[in-house]
Amino acid sequence: MRRVRRGVNRVLLGLTGAALLGGGAAVLTAGLGLPSAWHFRLPDGWPWTRTDGVLLSAADRTRFTDRGWWWPVVIAGLAVVVLLLLWWLLAQLRRRRLGQLLVDSGDGEGAAVRGRALEDAVAVEAGALDGVERADALLSGRRSAPQLRAVVALAPHAEPGAVLLRLSDGAVADARTSTGLARLPAEVRLRVVRHRAERVS
Repeated sequence: MRRVRRGVNRVLLGLTGAALLGGGAAVLTAGLGLPSAWHFRLPDGWPWTRTDGVLLSAADRTRFTDRGWWWPVVIAGLAVVVLLLLWWLLAQLRRRRLGQLLVDSGDGEGAAVRGRALEDAVAVEAGALDGVERADALLSGRRSAPQLRAVVALAPHAEPGAVLLRLSDGAVADARTSTGLARLPAEVRLRVVRHRAERVS
C-alpha cells in the first residue's frame, strides 16, 4: 500500500506540475506577445494567441449548458475528483509510525509495548555491529502484525552481505523474540557513508 501511495503521489504531482507549467507558459507567452515579437505564427485555433485574449470565452463557457447530459457529467466528474482528493488526503494523514504493538504476556491479557522503545532498541543494537556507522528503525503496520524497516549506513570497509546476516540474526531476531511474535517482516536498506579521501604524505 505504501508503494502504491508513493506512485500515486508521484503521478499526481507530475501531472499537476505538467499542467500548471504548460498552462502558465501558454498564458505567459500570449500575455507578453512573444509570438508576434518573434514573428512566429501559432497554428489556427491555438488558444491565448492575443494579449487581450481570455482563458475561456463566453461561447466556450456556455457551449454545452443547454445539453441534457452536461450538468450530470460535470457533477459526476467533480464528485470523482473530490473523492480522489479526500482519499489522497486521508492517505497522507494516516500515521506511518506504529505507536504500540501487542505482546502476548502469557497470562491471557497481553501487554502493549511502545513502538518507539522497540525501534530505539533495534537501532542501538544494529548501530553497534561491526561495519555499521549508524542505524535507524521504524515500525509500521498493525499492532498485532507489525513490520520493521531499518536504514543502515555502512562504513567503507563493511561487507553488506555480512552486515545483513548479522542484523537478521541479531537485532531483528532479538526484536521478534522479545515481543513474542511468530514473525516480524523486516525491510533493510543499506547505504554507504561517503568519506573524504585521506591524503597520504
